[in-house]
Amino acid sequence: MNYGNISKAVFIDRPNRFIAHVSLNGDEETVHVKNTGRCRELLIPGAEVWLSGSENRARKTAYDLIAVRKSNGLLVNIDSQAPNAIAREWLDTQGFDVIRPEFQYGQSRLDFMMERGDERFLMEVKGCTLERDGIGYFPDAPTQRGAKHLRELSKAAGFRAVLMFVIQMDGITEVRGNQETDPAFCKALEDAEKAGVKVIFLPCHVEPESLTFVNDEKTSRL
Repeated sequence: MNYGNISKAVFIDRPNRFIAHVSLNGDEETVHVKNTGRCRELLIPGAEVWLSGSENRARKTAYDLIAVRKSNGLLVNIDSQAPNAIAREWLDTQGFDVIRPEFQYGQSRLDFMMERGDERFLMEVKGCTLERDGIGYFPDAPTQRGAKHLRELSKAAGFRAVLMFVIQMDGITEVRGNQETDPAFCKALEDAEKAGVKVIFLPCHVEPESLTFVNDEKTSRL
């Protein structure tokens, strides 16, 4: 996926989950943060950030904050809408006969339902932006909704259930549950794997203006 009208800025602060203040060409600008997670290890004063300009003049903010340069030099895409878009691009290469987004199953709306011949799949997608020592972790903030989705996948009769972690940074090929932040999600993840839910990782290459999936042996054909 690609972004338009990209600008580099410097992060100042984040007064709430939805907006941040940045320095753009020497002027302070209020921008929309496309991620409601904590991003505490990323959004620190002085960090290099990347903005995508909006053409909607009715918006209160003219820019979306989409990427951050971490202190170790790693460029991280933090757009929470990007994982589903990238997952769809990858699914389009997998030979499915049907790909249906936003599929209602049980008490949840799961990200994708796919069909290939007589096989049916349910897939939930999570984006990973948290990295420690070369390993990805999820989530970076407690998510009851995420645990609920895993419970739905665990009991998906008649479907092959899949959880995909889209890794929104380069060089990371594995994602683990973030025990210290959300032990309930980690327990749901462990239970889901025991129930037969397949966990796959989709590594990505990040540029300020794009996010591209990388074919890897861990993203084998479903």
